[in-house]
Amino acid sequence: MNNQLYDVIHRRRDVRGQFTGEPVPDEVLHRVLSAAHAAPSVGLSQPWDFLVVRDVRLRGAFHDHVQHERATFAATLDGEAAQRFARIKIDGVLESTLSVVVTYDADRGGPAVLGRHAIADAGLYSVCLAIQNLWLAATAERLGVGWVSFYREPFVQDLLGIPTGIRPVAWLCLGPVTHLEETPDLERHGWRRRRPLAAVLHHDRWGAHPA
Repeated sequence: MNNQLYDVIHRRRDVRGQFTGEPVPDEVLHRVLSAAHAAPSVGLSQPWDFLVVRDVRLRGAFHDHVQHERATFAATLDGEAAQRFARIKIDGVLESTLSVVVTYDADRGGPAVLGRHAIADAGLYSVCLAIQNLWLAATAERLGVGWVSFYREPFVQDLLGIPTGIRPVAWLCLGPVTHLEETPDLERHGWRRRRPLAAVLHHDRWGAHPA
């Protein structure tokens, strides 16, 4: 049994506030992106692209957009939920060394993508596998990754010149960190608790749990 693999899986965290801003060596970034590119994909379509964003102006413009979206979401909350959310840092765009934007091209490998005819989102699932590979590889390299989800896709397409029809699936902040938290941020701040495996495990039919 490869205990190191399981250790990386369980150490992985969505990083927000622990980035140091120190450089990421080119060879390390190449290994991480190579691991992402090695992910399986429906019909071997490999529908992803990776945009490495270092430009401070681009990252600053994206950060401003994220803060606007944070305020939009915050306005929907009240009471204890609003108080909990106020304590949560949602991005490390400016603090991280760089960003990697992972995109999805639904036309890649077309017109007939083997295995996608019945499940239209199979290509999108493939991109998520590449993102997970990237995340685990970065963790193994002792880097942190933070997935920023407070953005509108058209804004990122325009900001980075992404062609029409190609979706920016993930804006990932990446770089060295001081440490990885033992407990995920949302649990630490009381937003949500992780469910035990037994609560989500079914046998043969939905709702059939082990004795």
